[in-house]
Amino acid sequence: MYRFDRTEYDKRMEWYKDARFGMFIHWGLYAIPARGEWIRSVEEVPKEEYMKYFREFNPVDFDAKAWAKAARDAGMKYVVLTAKHHDGFCLFDSKHTDFKSTNTKCGRDFVKEFVEAVRGEGLRVGLYFTLLDWYHEDYPHYGDKNHPMRNNKAYTNENRNFDNYLTYMHNQVREICTNYGKLDILWFDFSYDDMRGEKWRATELVDMVRSLQPEVIIDNRLEVSGEGYGSLASGNPMPYHGDFVSPEQIIPPNGIQDVNGEDLVWESCVTMNNNWGYCAEDHYFKPASMLIKKLVECVSKGGNMLLNVGPDAKGNIPIESMEILHEIGRWMKKNKESIYGCGKAEIEKPDFGRVTRRGNHLYFHIYENTIGPVPLQGFKKEEVKGIRYLATGAEIPISDSWVHSDYPDMVFANLGPDPVLLDAVDTVLDVVLK
Repeated sequence: MYRFDRTEYDKRMEWYKDARFGMFIHWGLYAIPARGEWIRSVEEVPKEEYMKYFREFNPVDFDAKAWAKAARDAGMKYVVLTAKHHDGFCLFDSKHTDFKSTNTKCGRDFVKEFVEAVRGEGLRVGLYFTLLDWYHEDYPHYGDKNHPMRNNKAYTNENRNFDNYLTYMHNQVREICTNYGKLDILWFDFSYDDMRGEKWRATELVDMVRSLQPEVIIDNRLEVSGEGYGSLASGNPMPYHGDFVSPEQIIPPNGIQDVNGEDLVWESCVTMNNNWGYCAEDHYFKPASMLIKKLVECVSKGGNMLLNVGPDAKGNIPIESMEILHEIGRWMKKNKESIYGCGKAEIEKPDFGRVTRRGNHLYFHIYENTIGPVPLQGFKKEEVKGIRYLATGAEIPISDSWVHSDYPDMVFANLGPDPVLLDAVDTVLDVVLK
């Protein structure tokens, strides 16, 4: 009988809760048509037509070291790559299929190159693996919610053996858990309709994963999709419960708690534009200033951010994405102490920004200046050891101005006569309590 072990779980999650910031990479054949990773499903593309991209795939500019360096320079601590997405194409050398990168023109095992490069930059390694497979003949076709041939009666499910597919899928998970060294994250995607939990033989799958990778962290999508919290939140975790909740394209308004009101570990996965995979016409990129603030928001609510890039068909991370990563990295270089190892401050959110906390350090993230000294709520003057600009270490005096005499129980920071903030995006004050 499976029993949830809180001590073992907390130990497993320590590094992840400290890291707070990671990179997601969606990349595969779909980078060639360049209309997003769901192109086969959205446009109901037959397998025969999609295979032209398999025959063409040859990412001559692929450089795993460049990807890993971009993540590290942006201040990220872990990277998750789509080892296999829903189209069924594998970026690794699987013995169970011919539909893999080692059988394309380039003949390369991209997962192998990826894990070596990421470890080489001192980052944690994550692999994404889909539970769906639109290539495999035994996966449900007609009538399935997502399959490209869901509306084509010619693709009847008669004579399809789903158990054969599950054996195939389990065998591939075994390969990525066996052939590529220690994995830090295994990011399954995703459950839907009745395709969840034991429909995937999930207990058997997780038992196998844990036996091969005892310290790996697993998301909650064997039970749910981007919506739903999973059984860990119910107080009655199933054997295949996720180690963290995975909200998609949203930051939870109040963080995420279980039925007892206890905080759960969670990670918001977010795109830079409006697609996960490369989309040539999608130039709706979120500015770096916005993404920095969204990262801070995640941390202030006790969560992580997994920020996506979608490299193009040649293997290059788009220029827009690289520019955003560079700007984020420039801010992180000076302010990373307010992100790594931080979480909820357990004080009221200020009007001017947000607050993160690590031990006796309260980090006030100021997005806009105040008229007069800055009010720092949640503690008294006698509790403060000192206040510094995090980016420079410069001392900030506690204000004794008469203008806030009506608020004797509140601490005010004196930023001086210049109304322009040190950093227009996010100026961080490090308030050290005694």
